[in-house]
Amino acid sequence: MVKDIKAQNASTKPNDMVLARLHRDFPQCFNNEGKFDIEKFKGLIAEDVDVTHEGYNLDFLGKNYANLIACTETETVIQPDAAHNALPENCDSQNVYISGDNLDALKHLLKSYAGQIKCIYIDPPYNTGSDGFVYADKFSFTANDLQVKLGVSEEKAARILDLTKRGSASHSAWLMFMAPRLMLARDLLTEDGVIFISIDDNEQANLKLLCDSVFGEENYVATFPWRKRTAKSDVPFGVSQDYEWIVCYAKTDLSKAKIDGKERKYFETKDFPNRPWRIHDLTKQTSASERPNSFFTIVNPKNGNEYPANPNATWRITKDTFKDYYESNRIIFPGDYDFLNITKPVLRYWKEDDEQKAGDNFGKVAVSTNLPNSVGMSQDGTKDIDALFSAKVFSFPKPVNLLKYLVSTITEKNDLFLDFFSGSATSAHAVMKLNAEDGGNRKFIMVQLPEQTPKDSEARKAGYETIDQIGQERIRRAAAKIRHEHPDFKGDLGFKHYTLQDVPQNTLDKIEKFDPNDVFTDNDILQQFGRETVLATWLVRDGYGFDGKATELNLAGYTAYLCGSHIYFVNEGFDENAMIALIGRYHSDASFNPQDIVLFGYSFGLPQTEDLKRNLKTLEDSAKNLKINFEIRY
Repeated sequence: MVKDIKAQNASTKPNDMVLARLHRDFPQCFNNEGKFDIEKFKGLIAEDVDVTHEGYNLDFLGKNYANLIACTETETVIQPDAAHNALPENCDSQNVYISGDNLDALKHLLKSYAGQIKCIYIDPPYNTGSDGFVYADKFSFTANDLQVKLGVSEEKAARILDLTKRGSASHSAWLMFMAPRLMLARDLLTEDGVIFISIDDNEQANLKLLCDSVFGEENYVATFPWRKRTAKSDVPFGVSQDYEWIVCYAKTDLSKAKIDGKERKYFETKDFPNRPWRIHDLTKQTSASERPNSFFTIVNPKNGNEYPANPNATWRITKDTFKDYYESNRIIFPGDYDFLNITKPVLRYWKEDDEQKAGDNFGKVAVSTNLPNSVGMSQDGTKDIDALFSAKVFSFPKPVNLLKYLVSTITEKNDLFLDFFSGSATSAHAVMKLNAEDGGNRKFIMVQLPEQTPKDSEARKAGYETIDQIGQERIRRAAAKIRHEHPDFKGDLGFKHYTLQDVPQNTLDKIEKFDPNDVFTDNDILQQFGRETVLATWLVRDGYGFDGKATELNLAGYTAYLCGSHIYFVNEGFDENAMIALIGRYHSDASFNPQDIVLFGYSFGLPQTEDLKRNLKTLEDSAKNLKINFEIRY
């Protein structure tokens, strides 16, 4: 659980993420020892791409360190806010609020939401010198560690380490802070997803170059000028900086990204002459419990390849309608067309149907960079939050209408939205308001560091000790206002709350001392983590999301937990009776086929572990012919 991750992080290298992507997409360029062969890669692309050494590149002190940080796994655990999450308005909500470092949050989110976020908006620190930004991280690398991991000189390792320890606000420190977060954010976006980033003049140029390197220069959409005020300010050189900027990038090239009705990319192929078509994601942001008929394994009739449903993003079609969709040429599988880089089935849409549906609006041009006056200015953002709190609990929030406008340009009614610098949660307010106005079911994920409010601030006087407390309360108050203004709206106005916790040192000490070969268990470690924290962390890690639900599985008095294909054994006390009940359930219940068994290692002694492993092995020779994936987590 944490011990395993710490061991993995010790061997992590800065290029691990890049190599993993190359291995996924270009396995033919790796030898039998798993080493990447650059010459094979050059040969693969030589016919279509001129491989040269020309061009420019963004370089800054700590760039390799940023890559290293992006590659390491988070060592935090996910602690549910049980009382809050059990409230009627929250218990079934699919909105999520995470209190914690957004770098840790992004790493957790990637386990369950990779490729599923349609729109990201962030308003990061501007590094103005007065906004309080200083670089600080919790990693405990030594200069020698950085020399080995980054392949840099002793002098450069010391300079990087100095940036991480002394709280620098330099351009390099800001870039080192932003780079890993944007790298991780990119992998969360859907193929047609878009990110919006607010920034001012101080780092706008550096942000543009950084985004070019992370998202690709060809995926730059636009820089939107946002007028934040009309009153002139007294500044050096007599120039009042009345504008900020919203930099926008797409996940893939612009022909595939839909920006407020931008014309879609269509293909013309020999198998369908004079009948252009496009592709669309076959998954939907609904869980297996919401759409059980869509939670099934799609099998390619041509070759038998299987594509299981994601428990948190089931298929748009059902098991009963699959045959009709396939026979009408609506399903495309990986390998059907060489030019499509897909790893799972997708839907086919015909251009003729799109034209008929869209009518006169078909193919309209993208939204202008000249934002409408209705998006408001800084004073409107202040009015928005003051109206909810009747106090100035947060400085310079963005206007709700600005965020609502941005979200509306890219999302459809069931899309997933993320803000990992959520501040006062303006974007959550905007998503809920937009849903109420157009009947949508967009879900949001907010992430905010529990940063202390200033001691003499209005926020502290009002009882808010941290920024995330303000954000959560704003969502509650905005939800109440929306319910009053839209009494017929029955959509999701709640949220589930989780806190990312570092494991206390005394728990880490006990983890280090624990001997997995011992016959005894250590229930004290489970108590220090908390059962619900272990389960929440594992559900996200295994792809079930922050709203994943594990049901109790009674095995002759022993409680295990079942979710999708996983059974989690967290508690102590697993005995022979529980074993008999477990194996008996597999044999007697035709619908009971979980293939992933996960043990909390501190709750199982060696004899129990070996006995469970041995008995589960017998299922391979049973009528079900089940191969069990057995994992112990420490």
